[in-house]
Amino acid sequence: MMNSNRREFLVKAGVLTSLTVNLPNLSFSESLSAPRFNMSGYRAPKIDKVRIAVIGLGMRGPGAVDRLSYIEGTEIVALCDKHADRVDKAQRILTRKGLPEAKSYSGENGWKDLLKNEELDLVYICTPWDYHAPMCIEGMKAGAHVACEVPIALSVKDCWELVKVSEQTRKHCMMLENCCYDFFEMLTLNMARQGMFGELVHAEGAYIHDLLDLNFIKNGYDDMWRLKENIRYNGSLYPTHGLGPVAQCLNVNRGDVMTHLVSMSSNDFQMAEKASELAQTDGFYDQFVGKNYRGNMNNTLIRTEKGKTILIQHDVTSPRPYSRLHTLSGTKGFAQKYPSEKIAFGHSFVKDDELKSLYEKYTPELIKYIGEQAKQVGGHGGMDFMMDWRLIDCLRNGLPLDQDVYDAASWSVIYPLSVESVAKKSKTVNIPDFTKGAWKTNTPVDITLNGGGNTPIRPKVETEAKQLNV
Repeated sequence: MMNSNRREFLVKAGVLTSLTVNLPNLSFSESLSAPRFNMSGYRAPKIDKVRIAVIGLGMRGPGAVDRLSYIEGTEIVALCDKHADRVDKAQRILTRKGLPEAKSYSGENGWKDLLKNEELDLVYICTPWDYHAPMCIEGMKAGAHVACEVPIALSVKDCWELVKVSEQTRKHCMMLENCCYDFFEMLTLNMARQGMFGELVHAEGAYIHDLLDLNFIKNGYDDMWRLKENIRYNGSLYPTHGLGPVAQCLNVNRGDVMTHLVSMSSNDFQMAEKASELAQTDGFYDQFVGKNYRGNMNNTLIRTEKGKTILIQHDVTSPRPYSRLHTLSGTKGFAQKYPSEKIAFGHSFVKDDELKSLYEKYTPELIKYIGEQAKQVGGHGGMDFMMDWRLIDCLRNGLPLDQDVYDAASWSVIYPLSVESVAKKSKTVNIPDFTKGAWKTNTPVDITLNGGGNTPIRPKVETEAKQLNV
């Protein structure tokens, strides 16, 4: 049973306060008085069997339940969603694999009851964005490590609060940035660490994904929450898929730090028109007519303390091919993923056979160990499972996580800061240093197995989430 302190559950009024242009002053960081516990490189005590609660079983949650169920040394002890039928469907993912049913929680406050009642090692959060920071904060206070879908917070204040609580509780707070575990991204990270690109000077990342129709589908995002986000805020609303992988290559928070940004958005050329078009035949969409939608394209330009630059783009409306850019430009070489994987060490890209040789030489040990199994289990081609497996293996072996709370905060804070910059005609906005200077001595986490790699996976069976129609 939990002690009284761990059972205590406090949610201050206004924790889900909406983001406004008048963002909290960055001096909020001063409220974090020294001494601080540095979570960078932190090794939490080993956990033999990781007891997991998955909260949020809409679009992303069932896939997480499916993937986690393959990993030995895990037990999914609780499932939670506002809608009880989603919990029931997720239970079938477990039972059809011969695994025990988890404890079910539902309703608007089901997650609060879950944290009060369950003894947990890891809370895995897949809810709409507004809930991310509050659930992470309360999960850590309840004594669990937390892993949360992106972005982990929507305000500067919440980013600082996540950092503070993680340091105080010494619980990991990891943002589930799956793109950091894609195969080319991992290859280029290892090559950058080996100096193959020389000194990195510039990087580019993006989330360019045509979601126009999905955002307007009634049975897509619960209560149309993601469409409403596109009305509430105008900026880089989903920066971390592009930023996370290149930030790791640039050793952000571990040798360098992002200092300021400028952000500019185009007008909206399609979303308002789409709402009006749908409203002509369905009165449901009247509520979305006449709104100010975020612009089609947002460009956010970031500078680091050591003079590196990062371009982050966001466009989830325009009819164009998917791209995360993933571009690295250094003094000795260049890499780019989209529209195809290319590497150059001069004026021309290397030939296919040389690219294959680079893969053979620089693919990290982590991918060599679990990559093929990850492809079989799935999740965006395997990167989702690789992320989950790596997280569990690190928790079971007491290893530092690849991404810590400072990464979660600094990558996510681009969202509110870009909104502020756009609203003020691309004004320069400072980026907080969530490490409070520790970036100068923090070191990158080794992307080899680093002493772990002993967590097996269960055999693949024909009862995946997608086959259960959840």
